[in-house]
Amino acid sequence: MSLPARRLRAMLVKETWQILRDPSTILIAFVLPVILILIFGYALNLDTGRTRIGISQQDGGEAAVSLAGAFRQSPWFDVVATGDVPHLKDQLVAGTIRGIVAIPQDFSRQATRGGGAIEVITDGSQPNNAAFVASYAEGVRQNWAAARSARPAAAPPLDLTLRYWFNPGSISRYFLVPGAIAIVMTMIGSLLTALVLAREWERGTMEAIMATPLGMGELLVSKVVPYYVLGLGAMVTCTVVSLVLFGVPFRGTVLALLAISSCYLFCALGQGLMISALSRSQYVASQIALLAAFLPSLLLSGFIYEISSAPVWVQWVTRIVPARYLIPSLQTVFLAGDDWGLFLPDMGMMLLFGAVFFGITLAKTKRRVA
Repeated sequence: MSLPARRLRAMLVKETWQILRDPSTILIAFVLPVILILIFGYALNLDTGRTRIGISQQDGGEAAVSLAGAFRQSPWFDVVATGDVPHLKDQLVAGTIRGIVAIPQDFSRQATRGGGAIEVITDGSQPNNAAFVASYAEGVRQNWAAARSARPAAAPPLDLTLRYWFNPGSISRYFLVPGAIAIVMTMIGSLLTALVLAREWERGTMEAIMATPLGMGELLVSKVVPYYVLGLGAMVTCTVVSLVLFGVPFRGTVLALLAISSCYLFCALGQGLMISALSRSQYVASQIALLAAFLPSLLLSGFIYEISSAPVWVQWVTRIVPARYLIPSLQTVFLAGDDWGLFLPDMGMMLLFGAVFFGITLAKTKRRVA
């Protein structure tokens, strides 16, 4: 074995033992990812179940009774209260119900003439719930009106069948959990490696390393490889939890998942090392990593909020967030399968970011104390 190879092996062994002797690193690498996956999988849920509503039926006619029955049979609503509007408003304010459907006194008479309007009262302090109740309540009314006006002998002119590809049940957990894996990999890759060089400076061991014939490139490789293994281990752990506990489908190949994850870890590790090289304080490095890596990955990557719905200038800002290129690839490999035409451009962008980060790190890591 050549001398450079032996030096590199010795540094890899030293860095590995340093990681194993630090319980906090092991906790962050293997325990915290599982906790985050559980939180994202259970707590972060964009699916809307049966919403509790109240019905104020002010008309005793056949049409009003039929419409009230349609709301009770709807899979989107759970009618838990009835009565007059003032009484139901008190329950709406208390949070017992999320909306009120008021059927007016002359509803049946208007329905016989082809009309019939209802009043929907919702809590505007919760705009998402309010919009859901209003839109679905109108949908129930329209379906009820269409069913009453339909002629049994006439065949429908158009039969519309909805199909949702890749996620037939429109279960938000199936695309949120792969995104959560990206957040975990950001945490392992950027937050942990942001501390490695700063820790050497704070402990006073960087001077000893500079006194050795070890090259700066060898130093960076010895710092990256153990955390690369940790990142892959965290990714595998999160994937197993996602498949076993949450039932997320996996329609791609392990090779594609490893290739995508490796490209992103190359980028995230480079970003963490760049932050560590620019700051010789672990506290400052951790704060910079939080602001520059973790928060943008959480908010500007498309993990929770659709990038296309953001203002144009925000969409341009997201182009410099590496996680933006990871999350679509992870969602594709989980839900749709291997699509290398989609993977390769995103992988290329992640490798480009990583090359820039490592280049800056190598330029800033000089063999000098000051």
